[in-house]
Amino acid sequence: MAHWLASPGSAKRFGFVKRFDARFWTVNFPRPMMASVVTTEPNALRVDAVFYKADDLAGLIWEAEDRHDHVLAAYETARDFRKCVLKFRWRSGGVRALDAVDGPTLTIEGRDESGQARSWYVRLWNYASGAPEDAALTLDFSSLRGGWDQDDPVFAGDVDRMFISLVPPGFTREDAPLGAPREGWAELSQISCDGSGSVLSIGETLVPEHRLRLATGYDDLYHVTPERMLRNCIALGYRGLINHYVGMSHYFQLEANSGGFYVSLAGGTLNAPCAAWHRDFCARAKALGYEVILSLSYELFDQHCWGDWKQRAEDGSPALTGWDPPSALLSPAHDGAMGYLQAVGRAFAAIARDAGLTVRFQVGEPWWWVRADGRICLYDDAAKAAFSPVSIGDVRGTLSAAQKATLDAAGAVLAASTSALCAAVKAQAPGAETLLLVYLPTVLDGAEARRANVPVGWATPAFDVLQLEDYDWVTARNAGASARGVAEAAARLGYARQDQHYFGGFVLRPEDRGQWHAIAAAAERSEAAEVFVWALPQVIRDGFTWFEIGEDDVEAFDDVRFPIGIGREASVEPAFSTSVVTTANGFEHRNSDWADAQLRFDAGPGVRSEAELRTLTEFFRARRGAAIGFRFEDPFDNAAENVLLGEGDGVRTEFALVKHYGEQVRRLTRPVPGSVRLFVEGEERVSGWTLAEKGRVRFDAAPADGAEVRASFRFDVPVRFAEDRLSLSRATFEAGEAASVPLIEIREEAA
Repeated sequence: MAHWLASPGSAKRFGFVKRFDARFWTVNFPRPMMASVVTTEPNALRVDAVFYKADDLAGLIWEAEDRHDHVLAAYETARDFRKCVLKFRWRSGGVRALDAVDGPTLTIEGRDESGQARSWYVRLWNYASGAPEDAALTLDFSSLRGGWDQDDPVFAGDVDRMFISLVPPGFTREDAPLGAPREGWAELSQISCDGSGSVLSIGETLVPEHRLRLATGYDDLYHVTPERMLRNCIALGYRGLINHYVGMSHYFQLEANSGGFYVSLAGGTLNAPCAAWHRDFCARAKALGYEVILSLSYELFDQHCWGDWKQRAEDGSPALTGWDPPSALLSPAHDGAMGYLQAVGRAFAAIARDAGLTVRFQVGEPWWWVRADGRICLYDDAAKAAFSPVSIGDVRGTLSAAQKATLDAAGAVLAASTSALCAAVKAQAPGAETLLLVYLPTVLDGAEARRANVPVGWATPAFDVLQLEDYDWVTARNAGASARGVAEAAARLGYARQDQHYFGGFVLRPEDRGQWHAIAAAAERSEAAEVFVWALPQVIRDGFTWFEIGEDDVEAFDDVRFPIGIGREASVEPAFSTSVVTTANGFEHRNSDWADAQLRFDAGPGVRSEAELRTLTEFFRARRGAAIGFRFEDPFDNAAENVLLGEGDGVRTEFALVKHYGEQVRRLTRPVPGSVRLFVEGEERVSGWTLAEKGRVRFDAAPADGAEVRASFRFDVPVRFAEDRLSLSRATFEAGEAASVPLIEIREEAA
């Protein structure tokens, strides 16, 4: 298996798409309102919106630059719209009509002919024929004019984006609640774009299907069409299962109260835009052969969460995540909060069931929040009433019997709440599969914290599937903690490997895209029944591309040595690749294409008898010629002594074996078993570590910050036969002529 961080321009296969294709419009809006866009036909789309304030405005957006598709599937950036004519039919309801003040307006953002940034406001009614809520529109971008009276000529030659605005009938531009929430919609159908500038190239790379599964999240994808999202899934080779987090900030209904807006069941559980988006998503997923796991967490966007629903620390402060703005953690002891989650779970289960999907429901990361200083948040009023918690200053410290009993009681309440949530989903969809997602770095932080956050009430068969994620450990390259955490959770809860899923990684910031290498390695190591990458928005942003290498490909490897001890009879030839360009004045520009030499050997001179010839022939046939690699001892360079592998940082548990040649660092993937000796700050470690795959050593506990980690070891070179034929002759051999047995070093993926 392998991965690639594709960059813009990487796509090699292209097709064509018309500008303003219905799939590629997006929506945006201010809180607390909500809107979504779905495609209803190949050339039609529908926007649904719910407005709560008199200044709410939604935008239906077309962008000149494709920022929402993977680089292998994106359309080209083209900012000149002057040779385009856009036509569509407009229908709407519950929003300001085309002929009204503040009615639908096309805002065009870009630069004028002198290069100065500016915007134009095109009143769509000026280009419509028909009724204010059902009209045909034609927009010729070579002659558009903005302003109410069309007194502002538009320069459409350098456009960043454009959007059609939608506002409620009660729109006043004032920051004040509407009398009641207002739902509205608009449809664009019969969309067409003509003219010489109407066609864009679009990436059509299709990655072969692979075993890695994909996680998505509505909070990050609410603004795109489900069809566009699924197009990326298909293009990138993800099939089978999609784990879809329904989010914590965009699905709910709201009601005005005391100057704020709070989640509500008035008027239904899910807001209309969210319900429309998920109905379309589930129907399309079903048609494409996907199964969908719907994930619901114990979080709510703090701004809209009722105060008594929140977990609280002993000082009364709420449990809030580090997101900006934050989300609040719901108390498992609060009947109102848990009843609300049950209603949400039933609503999403009904959508999946009605789409013909098997209902698969994940309880996502339920826990009692533990702050960075070790304070656990189980002191809200509902929790106090449920199990009278005693004071715990730091859950990671040594605890008394009473404190342990408090954590056990909190765990029992948490387990009861997840059981009730799953029961509510199963009442809506009998036979639903239930899954539990556990975030290991948090719930296993402190020997006793697991009493509350990995309760024994979760043990099999409480859920059908146990899902584990550990991305903090993965991105810190703390593979030892990952392995221990997965084993500990499985042992505590009793789920077999075939009943486990693994979530490998999350890259929060684009500048950290190099973390994908560790994530891919963790995914490859996992032995779980299903392995997911988290999540599609980051996959798209960073160009992450996963693909698999077949068993017959060049990475096939038998971990055995070349069977003939050739000693110093072999020849060795290290080779680099250097591009040399000589200029007209005789100066050279040299570029080294490889970071390390590739070795070539000829093992033929070491073959000294007919018995060895037969052994060589059998070994060659077993390797199927050049198809399968093997170990080979370089007779001239096969040992490393007291080599610096790196310095500890108190977190990192894994170090790669290397050898230094001046400033050149050679990565060694095939150490001789039993030969590796490890030293930390000069002291040999005879236990507390293991030799992992591809020449990595893994400590049980991370070396201290600044501690030097060194190693001494012998190593082999991974090689293959250089050719698919082996020329041997008894006559030439008996005459003293050595056979030629060329071998070539294999480049192994080695994080």
